[in-house]
Amino acid sequence: MSPLPATIPAIVRTRLRAAVRRPVRLTAEEAEARALLLRLCSLLLQYPDGELVASRPVLKDGVTALPASAAAGHLAAFTAWMAAQEPDGLERHYVEMFDLRRRSSLYLTYYLHGDTRRRGMALLALNQRYRAMGWDIDGGELPDHLPVVLEFAALAGPRGGEAPLRQHRRGLELIHRALADADSPYRHVLAALLTLLPPPTEADRAAVARLVAEGPPNEEVGLDPYGAYGDGEFAPPDTFVPPPAAPPTLVPPAPTSRPEGPR
Repeated sequence: MSPLPATIPAIVRTRLRAAVRRPVRLTAEEAEARALLLRLCSLLLQYPDGELVASRPVLKDGVTALPASAAAGHLAAFTAWMAAQEPDGLERHYVEMFDLRRRSSLYLTYYLHGDTRRRGMALLALNQRYRAMGWDIDGGELPDHLPVVLEFAALAGPRGGEAPLRQHRRGLELIHRALADADSPYRHVLAALLTLLPPPTEADRAAVARLVAEGPPNEEVGLDPYGAYGDGEFAPPDTFVPPPAAPPTLVPPAPTSRPEGPR
């Protein structure tokens, strides 16, 4: 028997990879449960202000309503921890994990593009994706902030809505690793999210290892294509350096209810 053409294995491998990465078709009940899980992840990764803290019983009930799964188990572990914490302790932990540490920042395009011109264009493209689907964020956060991306995924569905999550899988892996290294219970929320994504490839693992060792690319050009988010926006690893004061000609940003972290 003559051997198979040399091109056949490559074709098979390509089709297998495509099948693994293709979003599965869900029943109406499965789609509803998936959207609820994504929305819960979005809420649980938001700053724990008074409104969110007061909603802890509702969030726990929402997690309990999820079908049994690895993701539901992770969220149950997190909400049990969250319910037992004092509000000021929750706030301090959130700021430490997400505002003061570069490697667990929730701004996804940073991990893919770093402080380069490409990041500004990626933010524009993400905002355009939202608008094309009829969704307009209120401007309180950048479009790559993970809770925003998760809310869009819950609203728009697995195919188009979850595409940004699949695109930024390596960044999500790095955030999860950083939270696990810090022994933060927030690692459970990232672990729940990662169960919804295709398994990492060898290329994904290698890219995450490079991010850990080298950090994202850096041209020190700011984000001028998107807006005035210039040098100093991201701190060195595991430290926080406030951005420089804006020139007098610029209107200073409105005060927020929590310390400003890296964006």
